[in-house]
Amino acid sequence: MKQTLLSAAALGAVLLSAFGAQAQNAPIKYGKPDPADFTAAAFVKDSAAAAVVLCDFGTTRFEYVNNDFQLQSERVTRIKILKKAGFDAATVEIPLYHHDTRQEKITGLRGTTYNLVNGKMVPTKLDVGTSFTEERTPNVRIRKFTLPDVREGSVIEYNYTVTSDFFFNFQDWTFQHEIPVRVSEFRASIPEYFHYKMLVQGYHALDEQTQSESTGQYSIRSGGSDVGGGLSTSRQGPSTDVVTSRVTNYRWAMKNVPAFRDEPFMTTSDDYVDRITFQLAGLQFPNSAYQNVAGTWPKIDMELLNDENFGLQMNRGNFLREQVKPLAAKYPELPARAAAVRQLVMAAVRYDGTNRYSTTGSLRKAYDAHRGSSADVNLLLIAALRDAGVEAHPLLLSTRDHGRVNESQPMLDRFNYVVALVPLADGKDLLVDATEPLLPCGVLPERCLNQSGRLIMPKSENGRWVSLVPSQRYVHYQQVALTLDDKGGLSGKVHEEHAGYAGAQARAELANLGEKKYLSEMARPHAGWTVPKFAVAERDNVEKPLALDYEFSQPADDNTPAGTLYLSPLRDFISDQNPFRHDDRLFPVDFGAPKDDTQTITLTLPAGYELAEMPKPAVVELPEQGGRFLYSVAAVSPGVVQLTSRLTLRKPVYAAAEYVQLREFYRIMLEKQAEKLVIKKKA
Repeated sequence: MKQTLLSAAALGAVLLSAFGAQAQNAPIKYGKPDPADFTAAAFVKDSAAAAVVLCDFGTTRFEYVNNDFQLQSERVTRIKILKKAGFDAATVEIPLYHHDTRQEKITGLRGTTYNLVNGKMVPTKLDVGTSFTEERTPNVRIRKFTLPDVREGSVIEYNYTVTSDFFFNFQDWTFQHEIPVRVSEFRASIPEYFHYKMLVQGYHALDEQTQSESTGQYSIRSGGSDVGGGLSTSRQGPSTDVVTSRVTNYRWAMKNVPAFRDEPFMTTSDDYVDRITFQLAGLQFPNSAYQNVAGTWPKIDMELLNDENFGLQMNRGNFLREQVKPLAAKYPELPARAAAVRQLVMAAVRYDGTNRYSTTGSLRKAYDAHRGSSADVNLLLIAALRDAGVEAHPLLLSTRDHGRVNESQPMLDRFNYVVALVPLADGKDLLVDATEPLLPCGVLPERCLNQSGRLIMPKSENGRWVSLVPSQRYVHYQQVALTLDDKGGLSGKVHEEHAGYAGAQARAELANLGEKKYLSEMARPHAGWTVPKFAVAERDNVEKPLALDYEFSQPADDNTPAGTLYLSPLRDFISDQNPFRHDDRLFPVDFGAPKDDTQTITLTLPAGYELAEMPKPAVVELPEQGGRFLYSVAAVSPGVVQLTSRLTLRKPVYAAAEYVQLREFYRIMLEKQAEKLVIKKKA
């Protein structure tokens, strides 16, 4: 949920009998596609797109129905399908919130697919009965349907209205999608009784943003006692007053919005797309004081600590008490004791891949099943740490695929994860997570590396934001001994280490594939490789790098000219593709953690051969000590050459303004790594 549950019934009886209409005509009318939408000429500029949103138009207004205020949100969307890859646009998902016995409802659902057949526009209507509902979360259902008879060249459209009793769940509006958008417009009419904070995000300017005032006639029924927030008058018995109230009409529009482009090293697209979000801040009805219903972080702290599925569960999660109590004497140092408790929790309850900040049942249920969500595992961890005499508190965060948390907007639904924070004697914080056994204690999983988390404390004044700065890096090291024969064939011995987050990734892949398939996948990109020996060390000791030792041989290319050999020794040990393909980028490059990638290659030349051309060394620096690339080639003894390549990225996140420099940095690095050694037979 976005905020504390509020319904019209809790606010009193306020009847809207007249509503100020907005002057502008709607940009789209359902059932009236433009003939130009069926001509190829209209979509020449969209040749790279699989589909195009022709118009996406939404409105939200307040109405009073059956003694309750309701939000009415209507949407009309029309899309042109250009390629088969765009067929996914014909499948529509509509989220519907529900709580207790109340739920959001869809009315007026209709859809049509238009195809041009023998010069005639042929419509095929959606059979609403084919739509279905899917439970997405404990409070959100998804109504899903697919438009029929979709082909390349089809125009599809759909229309529906969502009716909601939940004022806090004012629908957000997204202007940008994975396909281009010609027109996206949203309008909202909000009576003066409702106060919302509005946040516009994104990297493209609004084409239109207007605000106007109109009036509405409201009938207010009041009685001799307060009904939810001071709507009563001093008169005895029920009565009705008619008042004139101000209505604010908002209009936001964007045109020719480019498709959102997925990029490497990013969090969820929800962090970056152009959109507007709403948060209910307050209510003020006639004859009543202003009600500040916006959440505050201290208020959220207290609600969580008293919540049956959060704070109260930690007080009941003492299933490991007898096992953890002896650890206090055995491990007097807090980090070591926390690590021992974590091991017990991981052995007791396995993480099932579901991310939540609160339980859906009880810790006992997860404990008995030996499986649970991140909340089940880590709330049990906090309880066990406390039983072991370790001060521990819950830290809420949002995973990278869930989106960033805005510290200035107290909204609980922005979180989907919880870990334990253990304060240490030196004033530092130890962040402990028990979902990932492939990482050492005190290292958060990669999915959690998302800016900051909110510490929940018994005394709200002690609650604070905690930086989720990664405690480890991605570290990859290769030491290679290569021997080249006079025909260009290679044989080599490789010692390879994966540490930090790179170690967790390699261990996970090894566990998933098994050694045999892991070896096969490792050798697959290397044409002609034979790997007669392969060994793994420190597979289970996550405190140390995962070590791989193997030998390989690669036969010579039959087309290799006699007397002169050309070799790029690094090509088999690095990626030769620049991950930053585009000229520009509007949002940050988020690696999650700093990176260190090193290759040291010692190459033994064939007898009677020498290095004819020595590549120049290079040192490339990113501005403000953001990173460094070092490349060198040196003759260490007669017939032996050593190459060193080292990439160091010192920051987990690089701003969009740094993208061009980062892309050029990678280009230079890959160019140097690809340089060939020219090896000739001695005269």
